[in-house]
Amino acid sequence: MDHPPSRPAAAQAASVAAPLGVAHPTEVLGLREAIFLILGVVIGAGIFKAPSMVAQMTGSATWMFGAWLLGGLISLIGALCYAELATAYPSAGGDYHFLRRAYGRSVAFLFGWARFSVITTGSIALLAFVFGDYLNQAVPLHVGGTSVGPAVYAFAAILVLWWVNSRGIRAGASTQSWLTAVEVGGLLLIVVAALWLISGPAPAAPAAASSAAAPAPGLAAFGLAMVFVLLTFGGWNEAAYISAELKDERRNMARALVLSIVLITVLYMLVTWAYWRGLGLQGMAKSEALAADLMRVAFGSAGEKIIAVMVAIAALTSINATMIVGARTNYALGRDWPLLQKLALWDGRRGTPANAMHVQNIAALLLVGLGAWTGSGFRSMVEFTAPVFWFFFLLAGISLFVLRAREPETERPFKVPLYPLVPIVFCATCAYMLWSSLSYVYSQKLGGLNAAWIGVAVLALGCVLLLLMPRQPAGLAATAQRP
Repeated sequence: MDHPPSRPAAAQAASVAAPLGVAHPTEVLGLREAIFLILGVVIGAGIFKAPSMVAQMTGSATWMFGAWLLGGLISLIGALCYAELATAYPSAGGDYHFLRRAYGRSVAFLFGWARFSVITTGSIALLAFVFGDYLNQAVPLHVGGTSVGPAVYAFAAILVLWWVNSRGIRAGASTQSWLTAVEVGGLLLIVVAALWLISGPAPAAPAAASSAAAPAPGLAAFGLAMVFVLLTFGGWNEAAYISAELKDERRNMARALVLSIVLITVLYMLVTWAYWRGLGLQGMAKSEALAADLMRVAFGSAGEKIIAVMVAIAALTSINATMIVGARTNYALGRDWPLLQKLALWDGRRGTPANAMHVQNIAALLLVGLGAWTGSGFRSMVEFTAPVFWFFFLLAGISLFVLRAREPETERPFKVPLYPLVPIVFCATCAYMLWSSLSYVYSQKLGGLNAAWIGVAVLALGCVLLLLMPRQPAGLAATAQRP
């Protein structure tokens, strides 16, 4: 682990004051900052699109709302599993640390490589383009008659947030709190729009009766709806990456995860209700831009500008949160592998993995450049690596069983209730998502090749890099394994 589960205040102060390269993560984040970080990672552009597809696949209001409620419950089950892992093994490496303890350094390296090459940096780049696309709708930017807004805004978003997070964890967390507050306010504005329509002279009247009487969706259709629901809930596991920096993580980690999932579920249910109440189930199913359609009905053309800014802010919030947690995986890699040891530099004064942050954001900028050059091909390439994510997510869930059996003497401040039933449900869900994502990717093509080969290529390249890695010196191994 990167630090003991609890340390005296004097030791923490000494760590903060330690010179670069010697300092380690310290407990500087409170419960509020952790909740805002989780909210920022999870609530992205998906809630503005996914409810339309869920409405199509479920076919009735009852099943639609049931799907979102079930998504919150499954996320809560997963959060309880991660709360045990993160409190028993607090580390800036998060999932990487759990995988290393359960399966060894090679599996953890492949995860770290996949996260660096696609999962994190690719997400930052894609979110930057979402920010650019929507901000360009509100404030178009052209050069010589050519629209350059999306790419320029994407580059600018990464550069500005890079600068913010380079100032330190407190600056990044403070920015995250403000962005998340604005983002949540934007979602509540959608609810206000529905209430405005209800109270108007000609209140909206969704076909509630007919939708409630509709037959239950087939198992395959409901399963696909759950894929979109769970993707929209995705990201809460990123809380594990701040476990080494969370004050009183024994209590606050479980609190942060549970409170965040509950808040997100309530928000998603409210926003889905607003879409349904303002547009009706059929209107939701046919809509290509749910929030924009609702805001247009409620507030006219000005509503479309508002929603464009709202989606841009949601993307910006997720970029900032992903930058914070993503760099910590690279830091953990640097602690384990001599060839990457420069990534293990921790700025004790600012509380950031300095080099890991810089390398991550440079890679994200390069991916933005690639995306500007190739267009949708880049976006598809990143999306088609979803099976890689779910594969390692499943391994992280199984690691709970492995570590309980292998390290029964380890203190576990929080234990998953109803063990082993709860983690079995979580692992079964991950396995289903892995199968669903594989089925989807296998049916797609990119550049004439089956898209399934993209994930294989990512892992294969990771294996090649693993073979090139020199053996770990005994001294570094002892440091990396420090309790």
